Amino acid sequence: MFRAGFIGFGRMGITHFSILNSNPLIAPVAVCDQSGTMLNILKKYVDVAIFSDYRTMIVESELDCVVISTPSDSHTEIINHAIDNNLHIFSEKPFAMSAADGRDTLKRLAGKNIVNQVGYVNRFNEVFMEVKNLLAAGVIGEVKQFSSEMYGATVLKDSKSSWRGKKKSGGGCLYEFASHGIDLAIYLFGTPKKVTGSILQSIFSSEVEDWVGSTFIYENGFTGSIAVNWSDETFRKPANIVTINGTKGKIIADKHAYKIYLKESDPTGRFQKGWNTVYITEFAESVSFYLRGNEFTRQLDYFVDCMQNNQAESICSFSDALQTDMVMDMITSDAARSLAEDTVDTNGADHPLKQPRKKTFWGNLKAKVCGS
Repeated sequence: MFRAGFIGFGRMGITHFSILNSNPLIAPVAVCDQSGTMLNILKKYVDVAIFSDYRTMIVESELDCVVISTPSDSHTEIINHAIDNNLHIFSEKPFAMSAADGRDTLKRLAGKNIVNQVGYVNRFNEVFMEVKNLLAAGVIGEVKQFSSEMYGATVLKDSKSSWRGKKKSGGGCLYEFASHGIDLAIYLFGTPKKVTGSILQSIFSSEVEDWVGSTFIYENGFTGSIAVNWSDETFRKPANIVTINGTKGKIIADKHAYKIYLKESDPTGRFQKGWNTVYITEFAESVSFYLRGNEFTRQLDYFVDCMQNNQAESICSFSDALQTDMVMDMITSDAARSLAEDTVDTNGADHPLKQPRKKTFWGNLKAKVCGS
């Protein structure tokens, strides 16, 4: 049995605790949180040791693993400390706030037999796993273009009083929300060669972005678009939507179903020519403890299996999550560069649209005929 400590006990910390508490191979023995109210509730109702400092918890609790569910900007510090104490680590996303920090952590991890996993839960959703299999099998032919969209009602007013509304605390749509849509694109299609046309736009927030858009360009020439809005009140729960166009057809998928359009029937007989719809209930396998979706339990059961099998690398390892951090760095830099290039005086004579055009052959001929 593995002794587990939980660092951060907000919504995700409670979710992870509830799921792992049902796993017979896990003994939740300690919880660390900064909220006095939460600690008092835990003391009253939950039989675990309570701490306000994660370092003290690690020293005193004889842990085998930690589950990190703290604000984004604290992940690197806590992960590094856990590595130094040879603990298996499951961390909520993002892995790090910069690719440079992520690379430093991987150097610290090198040579240690530590299971390491980041909570990009879409990688464990049965629909998206099936879509990845369909792409690998070439069912819709060569991929030419895709879109990865994500929408939710996380921020519907300026949240500057919360860490999510503060850039220095790791807030903002990009790292806290869009990272899921970006990681899903990387999971399905790989890491892009470059990004372009990136936009980080505020809707309600005064310090951070609420909308993220970017175009991904890949080595073999196909492209993809990212569009993420965490200020869309028309979505009760966060939704991921992936659309993929290939030479033989098209796939549209969300967490609950996928539709596949084929120009010709699939040779295996699985799909007919035209539209085919497959719902998750047709092929999903049940989990031992359901909370928020099968994928939340699947990712944690997988983490436990990796510990039990002494398998340090996982489906969503720190190395995998670093690729997402790298792309988010690229988007941030591209958006800043685009903003700088677009900041010009549109009323000024030096604006590109105000520049006199060079006369063509027909322009010169007209000038001669008309005397201009």
